[in-house]
Amino acid sequence: MAEQFEPLVSVVIPIYNGEADVPDLLECLRSQTYPHNRVEYIVVDNNSRDRTLDKLNAAKTPDFPLKPLSENQIQSSYAARNTGIRAAQGDIIAFTDADCRPQKDWLEKLIQPFKKPEIGLSIGEIIGLTGNSLLERHATRHEVLSQKHTLAHSFCPYGQTANLAVRRQAFEKVGLFRPYLTTGGDADMCWRILRETDYQYEFSADAIALHRHRATWDELQRQWQRYGRSNRYLHELHGVDLMRDATWSEIGYRGLRWLLKEVPVKSAKTLLGRASWLDVMQTPIDLFTFRARSQGQKQAQLPEAAREIVGLS
Repeated sequence: MAEQFEPLVSVVIPIYNGEADVPDLLECLRSQTYPHNRVEYIVVDNNSRDRTLDKLNAAKTPDFPLKPLSENQIQSSYAARNTGIRAAQGDIIAFTDADCRPQKDWLEKLIQPFKKPEIGLSIGEIIGLTGNSLLERHATRHEVLSQKHTLAHSFCPYGQTANLAVRRQAFEKVGLFRPYLTTGGDADMCWRILRETDYQYEFSADAIALHRHRATWDELQRQWQRYGRSNRYLHELHGVDLMRDATWSEIGYRGLRWLLKEVPVKSAKTLLGRASWLDVMQTPIDLFTFRARSQGQKQAQLPEAAREIVGLS
């Protein structure tokens, strides 16, 4: 029989004010099919104001390899991840987020590409949790969270840290995450590895983490403004193209066209059962996210400290 591939793996998860997520997150980790004696789960509290750290400490048991840590100096998920990486014992370091729900075989499948010595990054898939709101259904239809979008980036492919694994040696070569960066750090890290080393990536489509979509207009606006800030930061750090600005004239023209042409046609199709109200609302949702991303990009300024790259030691 072929020898099983079970390297020591460290799973690093930043968490901030996430006490409500702790029970479901830990249940997902406990349910992993990867052997518990070959993994450690390092959950790093990033100076939460609620009882997150207390709940994590209370969840420690002799038969579950949970290691709660704290990062209280820098308010950034990337600084929290760095704290976890430095404490990690594994040859492979996997990442997910506190509001993600990795499937039972997630870790087992995510680490398989590392059988090949040339692989430095394994990128798993992110699928939205089923939701009933209009915005959640819109995001599900367009697979907003899918890694397929980031892997198709025109500058260089990358994986989001909601579902990503990195060979420890890659961090030794290029350094850790930029601790003062607040968004875009996953792209920055992957690009440094892929452009500054000989390591390659592999898409592990069967390694699945579920993630909630944004359910309110306010949450959706913050999400797309963050995407815009990320694009500005990556433009400053790597020279990627900025997205074009959303002008009021374009928004007004498309909005008027939607109101006068699309609403009557799509509403009629919906009443006949040939479309849905989601089809009717497609254009205003698209315009809303386009405008939010444009605002985020325009308003963002990369802090000088965010250029700093720190090492393992």
